[in-house]
Amino acid sequence: MKQAICLLFACILFYKAYTQPGTTGTGFPVSFKLKVPGMAATDTAAIIWLQLPYKQGTTVEHFVEFPSRPDSNGLYHQTISFPDSMRGMTIGYVYTIAADKYDMFRSFVVNDQTTEIADNWGYVDGLAGKVKGAQMLFLEPGSAAETTAFAAPYVGITSNGTAVKDLFPIKKTGYPTIGIKNAVTAFVATLSKTQKAAAVFPINSAEWRRWHNIERWKRAGICLEKMTAAQKKLIFQLLKESLSAKGLQKAKDIMTMEAYLATLVPGNKNLGGEKYWFTFFGTASDTEPYGWQIEGHHLVINYFVMGDQVVMTPTFMGSEPTLIEKGEHKGLRTFEREEKMGLDFYLSLDSVQRAAATLWTKKDFDFNRSEAFRDNEVIPVTGIPAARLSKAQQASLLALIAEYVNNIRDGQAKVKMEDVLLHLDETNFTWVQGNDIESPFYYRIHSPVILIEFDHQTPVFLPDTTKAGIAPVKTHIHTVVRTPNGNDYGKDLLREHLETHPHHQKTSGGHVHKKGSKKKHVHKQAAKK
Repeated sequence: MKQAICLLFACILFYKAYTQPGTTGTGFPVSFKLKVPGMAATDTAAIIWLQLPYKQGTTVEHFVEFPSRPDSNGLYHQTISFPDSMRGMTIGYVYTIAADKYDMFRSFVVNDQTTEIADNWGYVDGLAGKVKGAQMLFLEPGSAAETTAFAAPYVGITSNGTAVKDLFPIKKTGYPTIGIKNAVTAFVATLSKTQKAAAVFPINSAEWRRWHNIERWKRAGICLEKMTAAQKKLIFQLLKESLSAKGLQKAKDIMTMEAYLATLVPGNKNLGGEKYWFTFFGTASDTEPYGWQIEGHHLVINYFVMGDQVVMTPTFMGSEPTLIEKGEHKGLRTFEREEKMGLDFYLSLDSVQRAAATLWTKKDFDFNRSEAFRDNEVIPVTGIPAARLSKAQQASLLALIAEYVNNIRDGQAKVKMEDVLLHLDETNFTWVQGNDIESPFYYRIHSPVILIEFDHQTPVFLPDTTKAGIAPVKTHIHTVVRTPNGNDYGKDLLREHLETHPHHQKTSGGHVHKKGSKKKHVHKQAAKK
């Protein structure tokens, strides 16, 4: 399955050269109806489809355009006839518009019952258009798409498009950050002039927002793999000062799992336990804002420091697989507690509470809404509010939140949990799962001051051969932690600081880093894990 997805997206930019036109004729005609809210009249919609499973050297990707105009209901129509030989076969397909925008990867089985497919761009519930799935974005540095996205005012993740104000005041926490400052200073001092040019940026640089999870993404910074032994020692000292012992071990476990994944997929040279890049923002100081970022496959941490205040979001952590079955680290599991605690909390709900918590009763897609380039995502409040929980259930929900928050250094975790508790009655828990309680699931915890997502994802490198189509599995997990309402990357704190320290309004030093051409890595658009 992974090869099929990767191949499909490899050809999207060049589909007219590399794909065959759709065919018509006898067989199984399937009528596709597509609704694209806000689609420009000049855009061209199309379907790219292929037969699954992918077979090296024989699978053909087919490109079929929709008519240029929708009907009176705003629906684009196109009928594709699949030959009799495809009866019972699984077809994977993706919609694309304007040659650079792509919908979710979907699939269906060719049979007598599948005669019409009605999809709403970005949604999993057909034309109802109420339940969004995950859609990855790929904003190439310097591209028109990135320029447009970054030109829009930064608002942060909100529930309605407007950030709640006055949630993140500048204050004294009482938990010194001198260890972090010293660790950053010590490491940056080892960098050559060339390395600094690649890894050190102004505090308000757009480079903060250019992170991605996919392993082929072209990154700024200095790679762990390229560091000297002395630099590696210093960078892990930085992680030790910045994270709790638990958070540090979790980061190391993800790196260990990546090294294991590299042995399972030896042909992919972009995988490995040291394929992580570090960048730095501002100058480490007791009073002035600064920060650092680690970015790589399944591990992204953005870490902002100002005085003794710390913001450690967006944080992205994931794993595929989630268990090492052989070798030196046999038995290592990742995200076991996040998975079990989330399920246990859901099981603690009664039937009425479960109904309120459940957003969707099918887990056929990925559901994370706050991954890369989703800094201004609007995520409506859904699920069951904590105010409707018993005291015991509220305590369990807080323990689940703490499982994520406690990745940061201990004192800062306490500060954050106090903030979470203050807004507990405004906190909602959302659940997505099919009928089988043992099946993959998604949950979201959403409050004015924290957003947490846990998602069992579709496989990328390790497909589930027992399933005909493409569906989420428990052996591939993504988690995201965000600070909604404008304080990811510490941006709200930075805004307040700049309002009272105007000498920082000018961007000094640094540069805009070009991470590579779109052509080089667009083919990994669906290889997101």
